[in-house]
Amino acid sequence: MATNSNISPTAPKNHERRVEISDHEFLVNSLENSDDEENFKLKKELGLMDGVGIIVGIIIGSGIFVSPKGVIQFSGSVGMSLVVWVISGMLSTVGALCYAELGTMIPRSGGDYAYVLEAFGPLPAFLFMWVALTIILPTSNTVMALTFANYIIKPFFETCDVLPDIPVRLIAAVVVCLLTWVNCTNVKWAKNVQGIFTMAKICALMLIIGTGIQQLAAGNTQNYQGAFEGTNWSLSSISTAFYQGLFSFAGWNCLNFVVEELKDPFKTLPRAILISMPIVTLVYFLTNMAYFAVLDPDEVLASSAVALSFAGYVLGSLKYVMPIFVALSTFGSLNGCIFACSRLFFVGAREGHLPQALALINVNTFTPMPALIVLGFLTLCMLFTSDTLVLINYVSFSESLFVMMSIAALLYLRYTQPYRHRPIKVWLWVVVLFFLVCVFLVVLPVIERPMELGIAIGIFLAGIPVYVLCVRRSHKSNKFRDFMGSFTSVCQMLCHGLPEEKND
Repeated sequence: MATNSNISPTAPKNHERRVEISDHEFLVNSLENSDDEENFKLKKELGLMDGVGIIVGIIIGSGIFVSPKGVIQFSGSVGMSLVVWVISGMLSTVGALCYAELGTMIPRSGGDYAYVLEAFGPLPAFLFMWVALTIILPTSNTVMALTFANYIIKPFFETCDVLPDIPVRLIAAVVVCLLTWVNCTNVKWAKNVQGIFTMAKICALMLIIGTGIQQLAAGNTQNYQGAFEGTNWSLSSISTAFYQGLFSFAGWNCLNFVVEELKDPFKTLPRAILISMPIVTLVYFLTNMAYFAVLDPDEVLASSAVALSFAGYVLGSLKYVMPIFVALSTFGSLNGCIFACSRLFFVGAREGHLPQALALINVNTFTPMPALIVLGFLTLCMLFTSDTLVLINYVSFSESLFVMMSIAALLYLRYTQPYRHRPIKVWLWVVVLFFLVCVFLVVLPVIERPMELGIAIGIFLAGIPVYVLCVRRSHKSNKFRDFMGSFTSVCQMLCHGLPEEKND
């Protein structure tokens, strides 16, 4: 939401920086932590392994521990479900490579927002920002926080079929506040948390895979006899099975949200994708093979949490470890999403589509503190319900729609700017194939859940009058400008923040 602020991003070259805030002045000292005092901005602190940790850590959340039920339900057989997992991984890798081309061609943080803005202009980009602000980001984070809370207290309520609602929501709120504080305090803390919990979830999956291999070696292969018998070959069933599988790979585009904080993004972004996506695909495939070495399809269908049912059969007294592992997995995913997604709000504010206060950087920690706090607040607001299925329905359609728009932007820029520098260029037929997959992912849910997705579309269209009033015509209202200027000044003092300095 554009405002004319009296905050000057320029500064003297010595160790003191004076900032005008309405009628007040405060002095910001000792910026020696900055790599370049003349260029105050988010620091490039993410290397190759940090990028791999972010992608793997966000993708591997709660999905692989619970979602195999949906894949087997609609695929109908063990063999076809494994095929679905492999092809879902391959399609997600193709999508990630398309985003690698976009991210190296348009090396700005913000992911889909930056690409839609570049190709189609401010209104479509604002609508993406609007939906991300109201639905996608806070809702996705809420789902992960609730999943963490459900699993962390599950060992204490083993005999209860339904967990108590209030404690679950309180724990979810606490973890959102904790991770928001970590990300506000230090980028290195955030990436260290991401690395530690990524290793924890890999250990959990290695435990499942190792146990499954042991079971297969002992001759428990009965579930693989006639692996494709009972396959649902109808188009609607197979397509829904793929939808379930692809949903579990969500997050493959997360590194594009923080491109400006990558060291050497032209090399780091594609390399991180090429390392992490095969790892996730292989881990998902082996994990599902392990599940079917112990559980038959009927047992998987009867289970609300496949990993817990698996642990109950083969781990004995160690079965109580699995809920903790699942909780740690979602904790790491939530941390990665908070880190990456807050940068979207930061970039949107920098472009004038959100209040300028969200484009402030804390002078001590070099983190976008106001954007992080707003994201945390919106996530807490979503805790009015603990029904994760309802929340997921709103998110999945919105995410698919804007991935489709980003791939459309890639095709559009290929046509309108054929000679633009592209450090990575994906084969055109691959881009077209993935675009068709995105169209399918948008159309199918509309047919299956028209009521819920009608509400999501209504929220999307509601962004148009907001754009007209708060962005296009904001400069015509002196009262609105004065209010937003005062709001930015207050946020600047409370968060000890400065706007980013632009390169000359």
